[in-house]
Amino acid sequence: MSEQNTVERRFEKLLFASRWLMAPMYLGLVLALGMLLVVFTREIFYYVPQIMEMKSEDVILVVLTLIDLTLAANLLLIVLFSGYENFVSKFDFDTGADRPGWMGTVDFSGLKMKLIASIVAISAIDLLKWFMGIEEFADAEEMNQKFFWLVVVHLTFVVSGVLMALMDWLVSRSDKH
Repeated sequence: MSEQNTVERRFEKLLFASRWLMAPMYLGLVLALGMLLVVFTREIFYYVPQIMEMKSEDVILVVLTLIDLTLAANLLLIVLFSGYENFVSKFDFDTGADRPGWMGTVDFSGLKMKLIASIVAISAIDLLKWFMGIEEFADAEEMNQKFFWLVVVHLTFVVSGVLMALMDWLVSRSDKH
């Protein structure tokens, strides 16, 4: 075996081992999931004692906030599990019936689609929450400006998602993908 071949093999092993540099990032995502749990729990404990005095619109806003946090947590889990399995290492333990059906099957393209779909859903919920609280605005110009930017951002996410799906569809139909 030549010296150049040995150097190349060592370099390739180093590159392959570098995937473990992602592991601390996934641990950081676990901490972020914990942060979402703390915020979710704080919201529950804050609003439950007030439930008898709340108007139905306020309850809907609270529920939308909780759904928003749950969608963000679901998104985080999808990124955490599929990212780890796709880029670092396969899970080596038998999770049995508890293993989610999508785990181990979501590739990078599927991950992108799940990510943009979650972002669009979160954006739509934020837009709906804003509509529910529209009477808080005394200044019509401020209201119109906020509405404009919320819709622009939401439509940007929607168009981005459609374009990503179109690109994935086009790539999947080509012979060279």
